[in-house]
Amino acid sequence: MYVSKDEELRIEIIQLHHDVLVVRHGGRWKMTELVTRNYWWPGVMRDVGKYVEGCDMCQRMKNRMEEVAGKLKLSKIPEKPWTHLTIEFTTKLLLVAGKDTILVVCNRLSKMTYFVATTKGILVEGLARLFRNNGSCMGYQRV
Repeated sequence: MYVSKDEELRIEIIQLHHDVLVVRHGGRWKMTELVTRNYWWPGVMRDVGKYVEGCDMCQRMKNRMEEVAGKLKLSKIPEKPWTHLTIEFTTKLLLVAGKDTILVVCNRLSKMTYFVATTKGILVEGLARLFRNNGSCMGYQRV
């Protein structure tokens, strides 16, 4: 059946074929095949493609053609404490004494963790100052 140049009708036809429980989120080619069984209009493939590209679930379930990243490699085990650190910010905390964020510094060798109260908008210079001022507590010496 030929579908006239009515955008709403075309989208409704695509939507009815897309949202059927049997073939839900079947992808661009499956949707085109289903729609063109009974309907046709100029640009039907383009319209179906746009609809599928706009569907969040279709994009999540889509087969990716990239190569597999490969096997994970183990990190080297540090030989001295406080030479390899992991740093993380815990944000969106209640405001206490003007601080709403916690800087979490963890030594990768011993897993010893150190916490520093700070603010959400801290800049790189402020982070360097925190390390400078709290370094002796964390177990490393300034040079």
